[in-house]
Amino acid sequence: MNSFPWLTTLWLAPAVGAAAILVVPAGRRTVARALALAVSIGVLALAVVLAVRFQPGGDQYQFVEAHEWIPAFGVGYTLGLDGIATALVLLTAVLLPLLILAGWHDDRAAGDGRKTVHLYMALMLLVESMVLISFLALDVLLFYIFFEAMLIPMYFLIGGFGPRTDDAAVRAQRSRAAVKFLLYNLFGGLIMLAAVIGLYVLTARAGLGTDSAGTFDLRLIVAAVQDGSLGGSAAVLDLLFLGFLFAFAVKAPLWPLHTWLPDAAVSATPSSAVLMMAVVDKVGTFGMLRYCLLLFPLASTTFAPMVITLAVIGIIYGALLAIGQTDVMRLIAYTSISHFGFIILGIFAMTSQAQSGATLYMVNHGLSTAALFLIAGFLVSRRGTRMIADFGGVQKVAPVLAGTFFIAGLATLSLPGLAPFISEFLVLIGTFSKYKVAAVVATGALVLAAIYVLWLYQRMMTGPLKQGNEHLRDLVPRELAVVVPLLVALLVLGFYPKPILDLVDPAVGHTLSTIGQHDPAPTVPAPEAAQPAGGHR
Repeated sequence: MNSFPWLTTLWLAPAVGAAAILVVPAGRRTVARALALAVSIGVLALAVVLAVRFQPGGDQYQFVEAHEWIPAFGVGYTLGLDGIATALVLLTAVLLPLLILAGWHDDRAAGDGRKTVHLYMALMLLVESMVLISFLALDVLLFYIFFEAMLIPMYFLIGGFGPRTDDAAVRAQRSRAAVKFLLYNLFGGLIMLAAVIGLYVLTARAGLGTDSAGTFDLRLIVAAVQDGSLGGSAAVLDLLFLGFLFAFAVKAPLWPLHTWLPDAAVSATPSSAVLMMAVVDKVGTFGMLRYCLLLFPLASTTFAPMVITLAVIGIIYGALLAIGQTDVMRLIAYTSISHFGFIILGIFAMTSQAQSGATLYMVNHGLSTAALFLIAGFLVSRRGTRMIADFGGVQKVAPVLAGTFFIAGLATLSLPGLAPFISEFLVLIGTFSKYKVAAVVATGALVLAAIYVLWLYQRMMTGPLKQGNEHLRDLVPRELAVVVPLLVALLVLGFYPKPILDLVDPAVGHTLSTIGQHDPAPTVPAPEAAQPAGGHR
């Protein structure tokens, strides 16, 4: 227990900031933007302090805060930080100030124009707050509440804000995309709620709570799973596992539950789309690591081949569909489906290399997707079209924009020396030691990634300057302030991923030991027997 509520302060600060922005007078738009930026920077500073003070070799959960909330039902307000959550908290805190800067003028509503910058910035901070508490929660019900609640501000960001247009069909498409996002995720959450209730019933029967009540405390439930006192038949535990997995697979998303993602990504503003793909969707993969594996280790092992098969299909499927896209923003959205396949593959391969690589991939995917999607968004906002065929020769008039787009694209295809390479490499190496066919098939996505990234760059940035692109301006200082830190982070983590791996490796090791999984022993061929002197075969 800590005397100062560090974790409560961390998630509550952006929520309070969102409320403060809404009371800023309507005419003070710049004040609202500046306040949102200041709050997000403050959250980043606090996240850095927590990361520095976190001891990777210490207790599994640190800065723990535990208070009774609804004791009659075993519900507590319990927060804690482990190495995996620390890495994702840092990712969230780093991206938010950059997304606010990138979306400095994204308050233009898609509808009647009555919405303001105040609402847009408040919604961004509110999503950050809910994502942070999802990473910190050590109470299953507390996690579930915010896992579902973050859908509401994201729904309004997708459906209520977007690139300015007078096209009624485009506005209708935006509304449909927002509803599709909400319905898919709410349905997944409903299935998970049934599993949460079922898990609570098991804890009550096992007497884990007080006064004949059950408990939602993750630590108590995991301990009961380890010592066999939780009870429940294998069939029941399998069903509960599938309930959690389904919700996380929708959020992540995992093929074939991915279809909401491309529509939502192209309908939202670039900043909102990055917030969704790089931050919100990570709650799904994080949930697989913290809840699916720790609560249901035997079921996780049973269904691992199925999940790995779906992940590999998603890896290839997302890459193939990216190649065929004519819309640059939709193309980048499909690359995320492929990348989430790699992350889920690493999680369910259940080796230390694969799971460390998957966690590192969550961070690196957030950085690379943010860079590529935001730079593409800057270009689309200048040209007024997302169609790849409308571009060409952009590097002649906007060389810095083209150059940064190229670097971000190389990161997306996992070029050695850029951050995603080492995480993808770890996932493939760790998977190969247990699932050789899956690793070999997934490796084919590296070739497909090179095709869709390099072909995209060639069509948009090289060749003769197409009509309509003559007056495209290069990146301005505000945009450079967004792009440069992302590219620097991709380069630094490409050559020196140790700080993140030092955080996550002990947590991954604890997860694997808790669920009874071990890395396969290396096989060394036996040396041939020595031949006797002068002997013959």
